[in-house]
Amino acid sequence: MYQLISEQSIYHYFGEDEPEMIREMVQIILETNIQDLKELDDFYKKNDFSTIKKRCHKAKPTMIYIGAQKTRKILEEIEKSLDDYQELNENLQAQLIEIETELHQFLEAIN
Repeated sequence: MYQLISEQSIYHYFGEDEPEMIREMVQIILETNIQDLKELDDFYKKNDFSTIKKRCHKAKPTMIYIGAQKTRKILEEIEKSLDDYQELNENLQAQLIEIETELHQFLEAIN
């Protein structure tokens, strides 16, 4: 059903019998981690590579929690080297839009 996230991962990490906890955690992910990653280009324009790497590093565990392994790999690559930043970030931003959509669909399904 989902292209980038995994229901099984979300249930595994946040507890299948805890819909309220799942809802809260997914909201936090949407409001913090996803938002932080959407702002990477602002930091790139300011040559603030340290912040880019920190935000990518911080978001990697979150991608594991929601089962977004492809996105986690992109974050690892950006964190490792900014050589291909533009292309990697384009892919990342496209995936973030899809992840947001999928997480919202997931939240609607557990209501």
